[in-house]
Amino acid sequence: MTYSHSFLGFLMLAIGLSAPAGAQPVIDPAIDAVFSSIDARGPGCSVGVIHNGRWVHKSGYGLANMELGVALDGSHVHRMGSVSKQFTAMAVLLLAEEGKIDLDADIHRYLPELPAYGAPVSVNAMLGHVGGMGDYDLIAGSYEGPLAENSLDLRSVAGGPFRLGNEDYLTIDEFYDVVKRVPLAQAPDKDFRYSNLAYFLLSMLVEEVAGESLRAYAERRIFKPLGMNDTFFSDDPVEIVPNRASGYTRTEAGTYVTDMTNLFWVGDGGLHTHLDDMLRWDQSFYEPMVGDNPAKLLTGMNTPNSAHEAEDARYANGQFVGQIRGEAAYFHSGGWLGTSTYYARFPERRTSLVMMCNDASLDVEPLIDKVLTVILQRDGQ
Repeated sequence: MTYSHSFLGFLMLAIGLSAPAGAQPVIDPAIDAVFSSIDARGPGCSVGVIHNGRWVHKSGYGLANMELGVALDGSHVHRMGSVSKQFTAMAVLLLAEEGKIDLDADIHRYLPELPAYGAPVSVNAMLGHVGGMGDYDLIAGSYEGPLAENSLDLRSVAGGPFRLGNEDYLTIDEFYDVVKRVPLAQAPDKDFRYSNLAYFLLSMLVEEVAGESLRAYAERRIFKPLGMNDTFFSDDPVEIVPNRASGYTRTEAGTYVTDMTNLFWVGDGGLHTHLDDMLRWDQSFYEPMVGDNPAKLLTGMNTPNSAHEAEDARYANGQFVGQIRGEAAYFHSGGWLGTSTYYARFPERRTSLVMMCNDASLDVEPLIDKVLTVILQRDGQ
């Protein structure tokens, strides 16, 4: 039996589904040319450029799924890596607005099971990566770097060193038990030290204070109010994610292999979203809608957590704040197995770049640089 397109559209509407958001690409030829080098037979990127609240470019390059030959079209759901951190931070700020968290309080007030650090570590310091907490290298080696000399001697079930990524496995509770054993890497408020562990602990803070997971709290307080209906913190390793872009990486032999993590704690990462939902998030910085006092909450969100700098930028609740090519910008990148992402917002232009790639071996920096050249050299943007 066959059905007309109009009938299928009616059927999808009747059962609460919608057509893929990327079915109608928006093409800027100059930006389109930047991605001409991506092989249509391999993984690639979903790319969007926003200006004045609308897409001036939205498209996909390469494949969302190599096994099925499904092309990226701008509608696919990507794992966002560390771009997730700004959503974790927003959840913490919302709980502070509710009076349930004191941002200047020591984290031990809310998570007393953490080890004695020898000095107070405030929630605000953790949000700004100045709490002195370390990173994954204090627990295990990963593609991000080797094991630190002063790390825990964490072992796999086979008896060797724990392999962080897609070989060995820990549940969220098991990982939390590990992080409870990790001392500070340095004294608090000494300088900027990027810490995934701090943002994971912020997810535990949300859970403890809100009485629900970061996933549930963010869904209720952030994503639903903004209409980000396909965005969520993925804390379940076996759930089905409709329209997901699978992750890949290129081997030394030049072939691709599947490259997806089996670790599903959240806070430092774990957010899944697509371009259209990121447009809604982007616009909330110009038309605040979240919280009891959205404008005040947004001001706090954009205010650096400390005076410490990281490569000529400061850090404000999951966002680097500085200048790109002499223009004020808020930006953050993300990367993990099969994932490389970037989100930059230029408030004076009301222009933003969202890039989500599912090829961990792709050198994205030249692509980002070329797109920024296109959008920042134009008058009126």
